[in-house]
Amino acid sequence: MLHRVTIVSVAWLVGVQAPAVAQPQVPTKTVDAIFSRWNNTTPGCAVGVAVGGTPTLLRAYGMADLEHDVPNTPDTIFEAGSVAKQFTAMAVLLLAGDGRLSLDDPARTYVPELPDYGPPLTIRHMLTHTSGLRDWGSVAAIAGAPRTTRAYTHDHVLDIVSRQKALNFPPGTNWSYSNTGFNLAAIIVSRVSGMSFAEFSQRRIFTPLGMTRTAWRDDHRRIVKGRATAYATPGGSSYRIEMPFENVHGNGGLLTTVGDLLKWNENFVAPKVGTRALLAEMQRVARLADGRELDYALGLYARTEGGVRNVFHSGSTAGYRAHLNRFPEAHTSVAVLCNASDGQATDAAARVSRLYLADRLAPNSGGVPGDPAGERDAPWPPLASLRELSGDYRSDEAEVTLTAVIEKNELVLKRRPGDTLRLGPRGRDAFQSAIGRVTFLRNAAGAVVGLSVRQDRVWDLRFERR
Repeated sequence: MLHRVTIVSVAWLVGVQAPAVAQPQVPTKTVDAIFSRWNNTTPGCAVGVAVGGTPTLLRAYGMADLEHDVPNTPDTIFEAGSVAKQFTAMAVLLLAGDGRLSLDDPARTYVPELPDYGPPLTIRHMLTHTSGLRDWGSVAAIAGAPRTTRAYTHDHVLDIVSRQKALNFPPGTNWSYSNTGFNLAAIIVSRVSGMSFAEFSQRRIFTPLGMTRTAWRDDHRRIVKGRATAYATPGGSSYRIEMPFENVHGNGGLLTTVGDLLKWNENFVAPKVGTRALLAEMQRVARLADGRELDYALGLYARTEGGVRNVFHSGSTAGYRAHLNRFPEAHTSVAVLCNASDGQATDAAARVSRLYLADRLAPNSGGVPGDPAGERDAPWPPLASLRELSGDYRSDEAEVTLTAVIEKNELVLKRRPGDTLRLGPRGRDAFQSAIGRVTFLRNAAGAVVGLSVRQDRVWDLRFERR
């Protein structure tokens, strides 16, 4: 079967000229091979590469719309997931440059809906994932209504945030990825600037950089000409539509093209938006209170891989996948956007990057580390022990009740009729489930008084036994 491929060659002026960079000769067919699985019966991806500030490759594969046989092109608009976070950080930094706020201001100064947790929780904490804020989407998923199942708005985010009685950890003492901080940052930009976050971004970022096909998905019902539909393959079956039917943005929700993302990356070399000092601040990795240095800056990861420094972010929302690399010393950028949940944009971006950085990369001695071995189920405790755990457990923070019941000699959690969560035993009172590690809590007398749910983005959500 022939693969659907669209090719466009473009270039743009970048203002101040950066030092000349030798452009490696990468055969187009070598890049095409990376995306060979995408054809006219599948969704697909677009890829863009810029070397020395000039696009050297813009290609697209697969279909933007399977129902109407519309192919992807380099100008197709995709959603970039968490690649968006760096744009939110830039918006906040621009306001800081205007003297309208400071990154070290307490977030509650601008978002009084945020509970007072004692130690100051600053805007900088939110933009570096060191705030300790629970991810609101994870809390919603624990309650049984994960993202993409409801048309969430920033009002919903504020509602969930306002009910959280605790943080994952004191601000600045640890790192936990949380979309919440970036949604609150978008709200702060709107409240401080006096205009919507989308309008502020358009005026101060997108228009000055000539990103004419970029906007925020602040209204998921709005018609977007040239947008690719997102698809997923549940259970490995045929593709099904998997769109982000929500209005939250700032954490994600950036509608853009590979070409526009290359323009954005070039701004770090020849600034049109923000000063060089501002851009340097944006790329400075954070430190925890104990001095430990992270690999995360303001909405950006910064790592050295194969001897080459990479400033990057990946993205995933509904069926969209995205990745944007920038190699400052090589003055090279690689953008990949996909409209399939199995698009593996990060892997594709890495493979394309290796082609263009072959003469700079150190030999790969270790390959890609495998996933750690998964935990195994422990034997089920005696029924008498399980009966101690049976009962109703309520979280007002998540607005949900979990009922522990015994079915077929095993303990399960009922969230609502037709919604049962299997528990895999991990030890006394500890179980693994679809919502994370569930640990039943006892008082000093040994009576079961509650349970705790822990996962990557929600470290200790308490449920009280009723």
